[in-house]
Amino acid sequence: MKTIHSIMMLCGLLALCSGIQAQEDPSHLDSVIQQGQLRVCTTGDYKPYTSKAGDGEYSGIDIAMARALADSLGIKVEWVATTWKTLMPDMLAGKCDIAMGGISVTLERQKKAFFSTTLDVDGKIPLVRCEDQELYQTVYQINQSSVRVVEPAGGTNEAFVHAFLPKAQLSLHDNLSIFQELLDNKADVMITDASEVLYQQKLKPGLCAVNPTQYMQYGEKAYLLPRDDISWKLYIDQWLHLAKVTGNYQKILRLWLAVPEVQ
Repeated sequence: MKTIHSIMMLCGLLALCSGIQAQEDPSHLDSVIQQGQLRVCTTGDYKPYTSKAGDGEYSGIDIAMARALADSLGIKVEWVATTWKTLMPDMLAGKCDIAMGGISVTLERQKKAFFSTTLDVDGKIPLVRCEDQELYQTVYQINQSSVRVVEPAGGTNEAFVHAFLPKAQLSLHDNLSIFQELLDNKADVMITDASEVLYQQKLKPGLCAVNPTQYMQYGEKAYLLPRDDISWKLYIDQWLHLAKVTGNYQKILRLWLAVPEVQ
């Protein structure tokens, strides 16, 4: 009986300690609200999702969404500059509450972090000089030693080239200079998401999308979240769901892309 009593007391103490620990460790959602700032990691180089101007101001679809998310929490946004190469290390280092800016869903990223519910489907297609559209219709045509492919370092575009275009000449540039490389005939093809291709085609005469509805690789976009507790992901998912069903997300999209009106 004495042993049983001692075990019961020990169990009670452990339960009490666990309760105290739970009270001492607020959820990520609670922590974000308490700190009064939403730390948003974003690259600032991927229009129409995220763009950083010379004066340090950010704009884009996901920048507007980040501000809307902060408003829903009653807090302010703190922008955390990152790159595609350092995005995951910054997330794992605890620098971000959320990463936003046209981020593609991958299993490699899923191994280390959470994703929000899907924003949109957005597959990979080529961007080329308009006069060269017929030359780069297929993976086979692009996967040639004479073809110069240009990509930003560290993202899913570079990964696509390594996986499917190993024979092509790959050069890496920041995402702001790539399009001029194509226009100046210093590169032939950029593989990226259809949304970026269509945006840049509109922005830069001389560049054209190749088969914009026929994806070379299926893709989805979502927001990247720390994998510390589920409460934060549940909040983000519910906020995003409401943003879509109320039409707020579509209103932001229409500022940057041609999308149907909500009926």
